[in-house]
Amino acid sequence: MLNLTFGPIPSRRFGMSLGVDLSAASKQCNFDCLYCELAPAKTVDKQTYISSVEDIISEVKKSLKNHPNIDVITFTANGEPTLYPYLEELIEQIDNIKGDIKTLILSNGANIYDSNIQRILSKIDIVKLSLDCVSAKCFKKIDRAHKDVNCDAIVDGIVSFRKIYKKELVIETLFVKDLNDSDSEINLLYNAYNKINPHRIDIGTIDRPPAYDVNPLTFEQLELIANKLNGLPITIAHKNRPKSLQYYSENEIINLLKMRPLTHDDIENIFDNNSKIIFDNLLINNIIHKKNIAGVDFYKSI
Repeated sequence: MLNLTFGPIPSRRFGMSLGVDLSAASKQCNFDCLYCELAPAKTVDKQTYISSVEDIISEVKKSLKNHPNIDVITFTANGEPTLYPYLEELIEQIDNIKGDIKTLILSNGANIYDSNIQRILSKIDIVKLSLDCVSAKCFKKIDRAHKDVNCDAIVDGIVSFRKIYKKELVIETLFVKDLNDSDSEINLLYNAYNKINPHRIDIGTIDRPPAYDVNPLTFEQLELIANKLNGLPITIAHKNRPKSLQYYSENEIINLLKMRPLTHDDIENIFDNNSKIIFDNLLINNIIHKKNIAGVDFYKSI
């Protein structure tokens, strides 16, 4: 018996998540990423082992009955969920039973330039797309795409999707040491982020044993990258995030938030108690403001 659902599990960025595995039988993906936590596998452009919509819906109903306090239903896969051939039908049927629960998809973005995929994804409440590289050379090194994937069309595909998508778009970039962490690749990503204008950008690195022999960045290296992405809504995902509590004056806090919006986790990890008091007063007096983006609170100077 395949496990078509899993969880719910707590997500720091999306709340309590019920996972729906659209490739439960085996890894079926159009990428074979160097950093993937799954074993290496030949890339595919379509699924061979396909779960029925009826079976998935049955499992989702059972999970919702047993776990009523769910924030998101997350479409994911041992591979790429947009390869599931009945995705549109599944979304529509889940919409009929989910109530106020949001739907979320975790996609590698490889098919996003396909107008039909764009149309289907536009029905989901939160779309999270991976974008590890902009240059085709970097794409091929890290993501090891199937031969039918047009890497050069992915960024433009995300840009065109953003124009029709009116809900919450999150871009995720996973940095691999000495592969996509160079200044040139970061500049290309920065320009792409600005073209796309996503609601949120999550950056991270390898935190589980990878499929291939590649290495992670440190938190400090990720923070340096985040600081180069001036003004963008960045969150940093890192399991060994250190605390470095320091005092920040009122002007320092205002200027810092003008340069880079900070999350609640950022504030907890860098502001000492006196700085938090100043920060709270700035928030009360509307000198800085809070905005929730796809489940994460960001703070920015007005």
